[in-house]
Amino acid sequence: MSDDKAVARHAASSDDGDGYHGPQPVHDVVLMRGEHDGPIPDPGLPEHEPRPTDVDPQLERRAERQISGMFLVAGLLIIGNAVAYFAFEPGPGGEVIFGWGASNLFLGLTLGLALLLIGIGLIHWARKLMGDEEIIEYRHSAASTPEDREEALASFHQGVAESGFTRRKMIRNSLLTSLGLLGIPTIVFLRDLGPLPGDAPASTVWRNGMRVVKDVTGEPIKPSDLVIGTLVNCEPDIFFEHVDAEGNVVPGLEGVALQNAKAKAPVIMVRMQPDDITPSHQAENWGIDGILVFSKICTHVGCPISLWEQQTHSVLCPCHQSTFDLADNAKVIFGPANRPLPQLPLALDSDGYIIAASDFTEPVGPSYWERG
Repeated sequence: MSDDKAVARHAASSDDGDGYHGPQPVHDVVLMRGEHDGPIPDPGLPEHEPRPTDVDPQLERRAERQISGMFLVAGLLIIGNAVAYFAFEPGPGGEVIFGWGASNLFLGLTLGLALLLIGIGLIHWARKLMGDEEIIEYRHSAASTPEDREEALASFHQGVAESGFTRRKMIRNSLLTSLGLLGIPTIVFLRDLGPLPGDAPASTVWRNGMRVVKDVTGEPIKPSDLVIGTLVNCEPDIFFEHVDAEGNVVPGLEGVALQNAKAKAPVIMVRMQPDDITPSHQAENWGIDGILVFSKICTHVGCPISLWEQQTHSVLCPCHQSTFDLADNAKVIFGPANRPLPQLPLALDSDGYIIAASDFTEPVGPSYWERG
């Protein structure tokens, strides 16, 4: 390391003799040459050159108008984003423009261009109008003295003054307007999170005569297929065209309707010794020779349940350890859940396959204030 570099490093990590540690203009820095007397008059940085906007008021005003225009156009694009959300139907049934879904196209373009213009405007503001004096910030201990804190606050106010944030009202107000309008898409997009809990349907797609089939494979199940201690993840047979108990042809579901139905209707099927089961009065005839079916959705916050302990007849939720005794009407024996798992009434069809005798008699899914 050369003497000059060593001197510069030393100067950047110490104070200037009067306790000052904060930023200061480069031309005010005095670097000492080690043991030698006298300062280094030129630390090697070029002279500061003013920008065109620093010396030409007309260019300064033009830059200010350009930046404000970017912020205002960004605000209009944000409003257009909210309009596009309601104007175009999403999904396969929506409008198509140039081969693209109009909803996604306009939502992406308006919000993306708005954020781009805000970013470009901020960069343009910094490069053209904010102070651009080079500074050196000296290192100091982690615990600042009151004097240092006062100097830091003074530096902050100096930066605010140099940025023109308080003085350039047109830029400031247009920026704050565009940033404030960003809250509109946030509020609008909350609608896509789903219906409010109070609007959640209490029923599912389970109906009398609908077969209980294995998850993924869709195979129907007979009682002889299950041995004592078995747990099988199941779903309703709604994915292919079938004939219900009344002889009506029921078309299969697809797309969004299929996904919504699957989210509400998953179940677990277990088989226990009939003598181990203590059914409630209502559920006395809901099982078939020790075979019971319960909702797979935990009544705490809706996690999927399938951790089965066959010796104790209990099933455990992996999220928060709520434990349900399936031999005793799926009542809660441990954990934060405060409601048993809903049970699905069962029957057999003419071919001997297990079917639902009806829908659940109580709402499935998490508990909340509207749901006891």
